[in-house]
Amino acid sequence: MYGWIWRHLPGNAWVKALLSLLLVFLVIYLLFQHIFPWAEPLLPFNDVTVDEGMVPTGRAAL
Repeated sequence: MYGWIWRHLPGNAWVKALLSLLLVFLVIYLLFQHIFPWAEPLLPFNDVTVDEGMVPTGRAAL
């Protein structure tokens, strides 16, 4: 896949490297602005299983 992208970018090696870097930043931007916010409600990161009223007891709590 990366070879295909490299072959299809215009210019010499320096221009291709710059365009590749811009493509990486574009993908990161799209992930953080669109994909991650869309997927966040579907992920279980906010599912807390510890009760707030529990008091630790025993030797391990010291």
